[in-house]
Amino acid sequence: MKFGVASDHAGFEYKQKIATLLRKKGYEVVDYGTYSEESCDYSDFGHALGTAIDNGDVDLGVAFCGSGNGISMTLNKHQKVRAALCWGTELARLAKAHNNANVLVMPARFISYQMATTILNKWLTTEFEGGRHERRIEKIPLCK
Repeated sequence: MKFGVASDHAGFEYKQKIATLLRKKGYEVVDYGTYSEESCDYSDFGHALGTAIDNGDVDLGVAFCGSGNGISMTLNKHQKVRAALCWGTELARLAKAHNNANVLVMPARFISYQMATTILNKWLTTEFEGGRHERRIEKIPLCK
């Protein structure tokens, strides 16, 4: 399983730590930026990760920005991305179980790093339920 990670300056610290955590869990991780805490635009890095998912370069992603909204909106412009903004474990569970989210987005300015790891672990350990949810997510893309 290959992960992509991305953030803006507000999420840089969490992105770095989460990338390390994912590697310790045995995942291959590709970092799509940003690469410092210098002010930058979340959209640049959201598009980089979204393009990687569209192209099949990575399987899943984790992304951060200050509120999580901007990078989530950017990621969801990509046809094969189902990015879910989660700030709690129940949201993460439902994002995977019902929506088969392939990118977990978290709001770096609104959760602790400990909460980010708890959310990530819930998302990683939750299975997609399929069934009626499969039919629903098949209707999400604009083009087939």
